[in-house]
Amino acid sequence: MSIKPLPRSVPARRYAHACADAPVGRRAYCAAVATPATIGSLHLGEALPPVLAMAGWWLAYRLRCRTLARRGRPVPRWRQACFAAGALLIVAALAPPADRLGDQLLAVHMAQHLVLGDVAALLVALSLSGAVLGPLLRRRSLGGLRWVSHPLVAFPVWAIDLYVWHVPGLYQLAQRDDLVHALQHVMFFGLGLNMWMPLFGALPLPEWFGQGARLGYVVAVRLAGMVLANVLIFSGSVLYARYAAGEARHGVGALTDQRIAGSIMMIEGMVIAIALFTWLFFRWDAQTERRQSLVDLAAERGFELPESRAARAVASGQDEALRHRVSRRSHGS
Repeated sequence: MSIKPLPRSVPARRYAHACADAPVGRRAYCAAVATPATIGSLHLGEALPPVLAMAGWWLAYRLRCRTLARRGRPVPRWRQACFAAGALLIVAALAPPADRLGDQLLAVHMAQHLVLGDVAALLVALSLSGAVLGPLLRRRSLGGLRWVSHPLVAFPVWAIDLYVWHVPGLYQLAQRDDLVHALQHVMFFGLGLNMWMPLFGALPLPEWFGQGARLGYVVAVRLAGMVLANVLIFSGSVLYARYAAGEARHGVGALTDQRIAGSIMMIEGMVIAIALFTWLFFRWDAQTERRQSLVDLAAERGFELPESRAARAVASGQDEALRHRVSRRSHGS
């Protein structure tokens, strides 16, 4: 009986799964034609778009940094380093070998998603400021950014996205269809970035969203992730059957793989939470000093500066500009 060849036009992800699920005779054919070079080239083709996208994004960010530097408002180097690190992590998560292993092991795929939606998104959020986003915020068509990044919108939208994509049917659809998989990754990163934005003051925020509210926000985000992690860890059945093939390739049972994925999610969430709690504490202490110094400077100049205005300037990173204006104001003027 002749063996019908598997179509070579099928993307690498679908091709790999087709080979794993094929009858014995067809697996032999796959092994004959799917050499490391051919499979590697297919995965390279899938990895090229995010590499090009990150290169374009990095170029736009660098041009904006240079423009601000010429205007005397340089972007701090730590922000630029955060952007570079975030972009590199995105490329690393979507390129081989992570992309190839993510097709075979749920634990690796979970790590990819956490890098995209948590770590890289957090780093990119840290890299942005009101000055960097100025051209976007002035565009009428993008005015909705302020509304979308409101903490009472950003968090629930992110949480819904996280849970919906992990519904077994939709999750496995993303594994079968490259376009759906790309959409999944874009939404994880984009909504993850939007979810972190309220913590870092790059966009205008409601006055009630102070340090206490930010701590509560971090707790809510981590609890949402822990619920899903616990489902993966303590479920007595395999939720994503397509990863069963990983047992033959890597010696890891599908249920064990699923529990490892949940554990990775749990541990990563705890590390991020501890880091953010520490950062928020030191940030709160530093901002308190900067806010009080602005109020004291205004008093020395003979006028009253409302603490709320000083707090907004500090939170948005505009306190040095306000300090300059206050310093130039003469006594009693």
